[in-house]
Amino acid sequence: MKNVLVLCTGNSCRSQMAHGYLEHFQDKLAKIYSAGIETHGLNPMAVSIMKEDKVDISHHTSNHVDEYAGIEWDYIITVCDHAKVDKPGKVTHLRRMKLTRVNELPRFDLSVG
Repeated sequence: MKNVLVLCTGNSCRSQMAHGYLEHFQDKLAKIYSAGIETHGLNPMAVSIMKEDKVDISHHTSNHVDEYAGIEWDYIITVCDHAKVDKPGKVTHLRRMKLTRVNELPRFDLSVG
């Protein structure tokens, strides 16, 4: 199983939503994690919007990327430019990883039904 990290600034909204959708549409291809280069807490509006799509992220927590230092990533998806890991001193253990933008990910058939 692949390990996928969705990385954002505060792991509050965008990364949490991407994490929720990726888990919702697949659970056999990859283990999904989300983190931030800071932690800002889970955004209640993100929880509310996701609930409209029947995706429950209310149990998610806002995690710092350092909490996952021992995991080898197959994909790292950044959902905001501020989370780029080329900033000195921010996330040194990810520096050698190749960042993957969503449009560069391999295509999976995630159709429902």
